Amino acid sequence: MARRRPWSWCMGPVYLALVALLLRADVLARPCQHVRPERKSPSAKDENEILPPDHLNGVKMEMDGHLNKDFHQEVFLGKEMEEFEEDSEPRRNRRKLVDIFSKVDFNRDGSVSAKEMQRWIMEKTEEHFQEAVKENKLSFHAVDPDGDGHVTWDEYRVKFLASKGFNEKEVAEKIKKNEELKVDEETQEVLESLKDRWFQADNPPADQLLNEEEFLSFLHPEHSRGMLRYMVKEIVRDLDQDGDQKLTLSEFISLPMGTVENQQAQDIDDDWVRERKREFEEVIDANHDNIVTMEELEEYMDPMNEYSALNEAKQMIAVADENQNHNLELEEILKYSEYFTGSKLMDYARNVHEEF
Repeated sequence: MARRRPWSWCMGPVYLALVALLLRADVLARPCQHVRPERKSPSAKDENEILPPDHLNGVKMEMDGHLNKDFHQEVFLGKEMEEFEEDSEPRRNRRKLVDIFSKVDFNRDGSVSAKEMQRWIMEKTEEHFQEAVKENKLSFHAVDPDGDGHVTWDEYRVKFLASKGFNEKEVAEKIKKNEELKVDEETQEVLESLKDRWFQADNPPADQLLNEEEFLSFLHPEHSRGMLRYMVKEIVRDLDQDGDQKLTLSEFISLPMGTVENQQAQDIDDDWVRERKREFEEVIDANHDNIVTMEELEEYMDPMNEYSALNEAKQMIAVADENQNHNLELEEILKYSEYFTGSKLMDYARNVHEEF
């Protein structure tokens, strides 16, 4: 699976003569029929991107096979996650957390059970789903220029390349004339991967056109069982070293992390491997046979799987359950606020009763 890479480039301060030399070499090396990207600021490109996101809110694993580091916070906070990120005022954050606790505590008995946490996780996941639907509506209209309710691969390809800085009219004209698009190798790899996903999202009877619902599956495979299965196949393909379409522990922890150059980097690598090992053994490998099948990975990835949500609820409770009663009290959630919200609250015990 092609991974997202930064599209913007920058040039550090160099001598004027060197700049001229580099520019001259670039002109000489560039094919005369090459579709040239227009220069845009990185922020403008990011705002216009219509590339399927690598990160899917409320899904345990990224599209590139890495674990979602923010998963616990996403399924606990839902849409309120951004408020905790942007607001660092401890007292206000504490009040928000108390308010969330009161909502999770459905029967109002002062503690949160695994069932209550499961119910909450499903609600927050649904919030992420609805947010994706809203974003998809905007993206779909952006790539449906004639407004006929269907998007062809060529229409999407034009808008995609335009969002990456290529001249939209030039690209559209070349596609219309069936001329070759001479894009760079990296862009071509991404296009080929997107085309595969495009046809996977085209529900039977296949017409090579995507309506708004199919386009949602294209951008957000977690909304479609078939596309979720396709995403799992892509992840397994990237990690599976012996071609048996299953994952061993060694395969699952073998994603390249780059060259370790210092002790700090080594510690990061060690933490990364340790975290993946725990996830493999305790969560994904449901029958504990030391092998993860596509079916197991699919169940793990499915954000609307109630059984997985219950297991997740139990794990979240276990992290902060200091009195070992298999429930969470407000004091425990406040003490472990960084795990649930990403925000560390100070003096939680002294202020807990004030918030009521």
